[in-house]
Amino acid sequence: MSDGFDRAPEQTKPQRAPPSSQDNIPQQNSESVMAKPQVVVAPVLMSKLSVNAPEFYPSGYSSNYTESYEDGCEDYPTLAEYVQDFLNHLTEQPGSFETEIEQFAETLNGWVTTDDALQELVELIYQQATSIPNFSYMGARLCNYLSHHLTISPQSGNFRQLLLQRCRTEYEVKDQAAKGDEVTRKRFHAFVLFLGELYLNLEIKGTNGQVTRADILQVGLRELLNALLSNPMDDNLICAVKLLKLTGSVLEDAWKEKGKTDMVEIIQRIENVVLDANCSRDVKQMLLKLVELRSSNWGRVHVTSTYREATPENDPNYFMNEPTFYTSDGVPFTAADPDYQEKYQELLEREDFFPDYEENGTDLSGAGDPYFDDIDDEMDPEIEEAYEKFCLESERKRKQ
Repeated sequence: MSDGFDRAPEQTKPQRAPPSSQDNIPQQNSESVMAKPQVVVAPVLMSKLSVNAPEFYPSGYSSNYTESYEDGCEDYPTLAEYVQDFLNHLTEQPGSFETEIEQFAETLNGWVTTDDALQELVELIYQQATSIPNFSYMGARLCNYLSHHLTISPQSGNFRQLLLQRCRTEYEVKDQAAKGDEVTRKRFHAFVLFLGELYLNLEIKGTNGQVTRADILQVGLRELLNALLSNPMDDNLICAVKLLKLTGSVLEDAWKEKGKTDMVEIIQRIENVVLDANCSRDVKQMLLKLVELRSSNWGRVHVTSTYREATPENDPNYFMNEPTFYTSDGVPFTAADPDYQEKYQELLEREDFFPDYEENGTDLSGAGDPYFDDIDDEMDPEIEEAYEKFCLESERKRKQ
C-alpha cells in the first residue's frame, strides 16, 4: 500500500482545437495551385501541459482531506479535526474503506499515544455512528479494525474496552430512554441499532486464534429488546423489529448453542404486544411479519451437505448463518454476496430508520414514510386472515 491515500489521478486540460486553416496555411498563388495539388499538413502544436502543474479537481470538489492526508496529519491542528474529516469522507464514500483504512490506522498509531487521545477517538466514532443512521454499519466495521490494529493499550483500557464502556453508559439508562421524550427515544434507537451492528461485526480473537462475537453484547441486546417491548410505543416497536431483522438469526443460533430459549420468549412477548398493546395497525402488521419471518427460520434455506467439513466451496448453506436482506428490486442477498457492502448500504439509505409517528401511526414529520405509504388503510385479505387465525390460536393457548 502506498504511504498515503491514493492520489486523485492527474487530469489534463483538454487541448485547444487546431486553429482554422485561414490562420495556418500559407497563401499560394493561383498558378502554383493549378500546376500541382498541394497536400496540406496541419502544423504540430506544442503542448503547454507541465508535469509540475497542480492537480485538477472538478468544480465544487473539496480536496482538503486528500491533500492533508497525503502530507500525513501535519495540516490538521487537532486529532478531532483529522478523525472527523476521515469519518465524513467515509460516510460519503463507504467504498473507500478497504483501500484507506490501513493508512488511517497507521496515522492514528503515530498520533494516539495518550489515554485522553484514545478516549477522544472512541467518542468521535461513537457519535458519528449514532448520529448518522447510514454510518452504523460502517462505524462497526471501523471499530472492529481499530480494535485489532491500534497499538496503544493504556491502563484505562484498549480501544475495544473503552468502546464497550462508552456503550455501557447509554445501556444503563435504557429503561428511562425507552419511555423518554421523542428526542431521547431517537437517540436511544440509534444506540440500539449501532450495538446490533457491533455484535455482528466486532470480532474477539481468542488465545488459540479462534474468532468469536462479544457475548456481553448478546446479553445487552436481550435487555435492550426487553426495554423496547416493555414500552410498546410505535417507534420503540419499529426499532425492535429492525434490530431483530438485523440480528435475530444470529442471536437465536447463539442462544440455541447454549440451550437457551430467549428467542422463544421474545417472540411470545411480541405476540402479546400484537394482541394487547395500543399500537397502530401498521406496526402490528410489521410485528406479524416478523413473527412469520422467524417461523420460517429467518428466511434461511437449509441444505444438507454431503461433505464431512463444510466450506464456502462445497456447502451452499455455509453463509446461511447470517441474515437475509432484500434489494429495492426484491432480490435476496446475504454476506455471501460479493456486492454485499454496496447492497447493504443502499438498503440503509432506502430506509428511514427513525420515522416520526404518534401512537396512532400519524406521520409527524410532514412527509410520508415510503414504508407506510404503501400500506392501505385496510389489511390485505391474506394478512387479515392470517391475523384472525393468529388471534384465535393465541386465545386458545391462553385458555389452556
